[in-house]
Amino acid sequence: MEEKRMPVLYYSMLEELQAIDFVLVELTLYLDTHPLDSNALHQYNECAHQRMHLAHQFEREFGPLKSFGQSFSGYPWQWIDTPWPWQV
Repeated sequence: MEEKRMPVLYYSMLEELQAIDFVLVELTLYLDTHPLDSNALHQYNECAHQRMHLAHQFEREFGPLKSFGQSFSGYPWQWIDTPWPWQV
């Protein structure tokens, strides 16, 4: 299968999503052991909101990030149009 090259914006947006996902994982682990830390909880919620916004922008521009009903698809079925996130 030939590798499909995507625009630079695709890779920069995907990198932003990966970075915010990393922060969210770390904050989740921290909050599991410090559930009363209101500053960390505020930061988590801010990052979750930012991630939701970034994912929406990415999917509007390049198609779904996830399958199995976790992302919407336009017509025709978009999941096969771009490289899957783990392929880049």
